[in-house]
Amino acid sequence: MTTKRALVLAGGGLAGIAWEIGILRGIADASPETADALRESEVLVGTSAGSTVAAQLISGLSLDALFERQLEPTTSELNPNVGVEEITELFLTAMTQPGSKAEKLQRIGSVALSTDTVPEVVRRDVIEHRLPEHEWPQRELRISAIDTATGELVTLDRNSGVNLIDAVAASCAVPGVWPPVTIGGARYMDGGVGSTVNLELAADCDVVVALLPQGRSSPSPFGAGAVEEVDSFSGSAFGVFADDESLAAFGRNPLDPACRAPSALAGRVQGKRIAGEIADFLVR
Repeated sequence: MTTKRALVLAGGGLAGIAWEIGILRGIADASPETADALRESEVLVGTSAGSTVAAQLISGLSLDALFERQLEPTTSELNPNVGVEEITELFLTAMTQPGSKAEKLQRIGSVALSTDTVPEVVRRDVIEHRLPEHEWPQRELRISAIDTATGELVTLDRNSGVNLIDAVAASCAVPGVWPPVTIGGARYMDGGVGSTVNLELAADCDVVVALLPQGRSSPSPFGAGAVEEVDSFSGSAFGVFADDESLAAFGRNPLDPACRAPSALAGRVQGKRIAGEIADFLVR
């Protein structure tokens, strides 16, 4: 019987992108075959920052090249000048009002739609520069986003009729920071608003390795959080959470482009350390 494996990449801002690439680069340092196995997983799932990493992994660039991009002092990334505190306040305002999860996400969507940000075209240009490849791969790449009008989690893939750049831009559209993305008349926001990892997008897979640029004790606005989501996965799941050194490297604002290099370097160190654990998990 064939085992279907997924690499699931969670959200976490620019720090998360750099850290996930660093984790994979560190695994490759210690166990190249393990890094290859992860990159060649039958399914790639990306949420927010993870959607960027997933789309980068399907390009022809090596892990070394992707890692070096995170260390470059110049970048096309924009500094939104909005910190975690402001985003947290937005969430708390929506969460403290009664209603279902969908209704709370709709309220967050309303704020996303009404917030003055850079134009969509400006943000799209940033995402375009992030991605070495702009076409969907033939393999399974699944990207999460949330419909601002309904609060519904949607899966964008090569069969959705959506450009890859727009899919990643939608998944990375942090409410109150970046503009929701227009696709087919609807507006979509960050896929990580309801869950940073969205393991349900890998529900048809038997084995999952999830990279989560957050601490194990990080709070979640909905439910028990990412740890519980990983632990309750129907198949076999291995969650890699950021260690204390990585969390320190992220800094106060994971959306600040200045966090990229330290986050990538910390991820590489952590990746080397955990490579053996992941190798053992994959051969069970």
